[in-house]
Amino acid sequence: MHKTQDLHVVETRPLASPALIHHELPLTETAAALVTKTRDRIRNILYNEDQRLLVIVGPCSVHDVDAALEYGQKLTALRAELSGSLEIVMRVYFEKPRTNVGWKGLINDPHLDGSYDINTGLRLARRLLLDLAHMGLPAATELLDPITPQYIADVIAWTAIGARTTESQTHREMASGLSMPIGFKNNTDGSLLAAMNAMVAASRPHHFLGINHHGLASIVTTTGNPDGHLVLRGGKHGPNYDEASVQQAAAELSGLGLNPRMMVDCSHANSQKDHNQQIVVLDNIAQQMVSGARHILGVMVESHLVEGKQPIPDDLTQLKYGQSITDACVNFDKTAEMLRKLATAIAPSLQTAAK
Repeated sequence: MHKTQDLHVVETRPLASPALIHHELPLTETAAALVTKTRDRIRNILYNEDQRLLVIVGPCSVHDVDAALEYGQKLTALRAELSGSLEIVMRVYFEKPRTNVGWKGLINDPHLDGSYDINTGLRLARRLLLDLAHMGLPAATELLDPITPQYIADVIAWTAIGARTTESQTHREMASGLSMPIGFKNNTDGSLLAAMNAMVAASRPHHFLGINHHGLASIVTTTGNPDGHLVLRGGKHGPNYDEASVQQAAAELSGLGLNPRMMVDCSHANSQKDHNQQIVVLDNIAQQMVSGARHILGVMVESHLVEGKQPIPDDLTQLKYGQSITDACVNFDKTAEMLRKLATAIAPSLQTAAK
């Protein structure tokens, strides 16, 4: 008989079940309390019941757990310092969508060598999230593979659905069952409709194929997630963080009966791939807030210990510690300066709102 299956598959390896990895790395009461409290605070910001800004800040992607922990220690102190104005959550991205090919992130290839030791990647990711939570630092991520949430979503306070996947039915279904607020990024061409459609779709109940806690193929039934919101990240025709773009997006959201409050991604097309341009974007957002803008709920910033980015070298011992291997980032000192400036700019309006 002619072979008709697995013509392009050379190997399948067993995947550890979510239950096993949760057993090895259990959610502690400390971590659970932080995640629950932070999700509630983010929801309050989303619905304008908390006048502070949400800040998702950290490396474009995590490739070195030690560097991520050092960054997290620094960010924990900054989070406490600015807590009156900003709800700071660390960007902890483990999965990278690629336009064509490239390193797909810590979960997919944790050793950066093409060995694709995904079971180790899942354990490293979960352990890092728990370690950060025990520091008092909540985490945000982008969820790309629909199986991944079973392993790490219980330790995540906020999630993004990326520009390349916001149009995907699979990701809209996945989002409908997630337990945290979710930001949907506008398409890479800059259009908003796909993200707004995703918000509508994810807010509805769905039935789809997935896995359960024991790793068994399952039919998943969801209630829908009411806490979706738009993330402006610019597009191929230019940035969309300016006041006119924000007002236009708010009008379009309201026209569909959706929450008109949105987040601005200071990186990607809004910075035109220049990491230092994030400073300009954040200054603009601060000025909009000072001028009374009510549609901006938060910002995203790509930041690491060391400025810039580096290619993955053939000799991994040559990797520069604390520098991104994906998109270029601002360094931590510059990040602290940016966020202090943002907090100072919006403090008077917070005081006025509190009266």
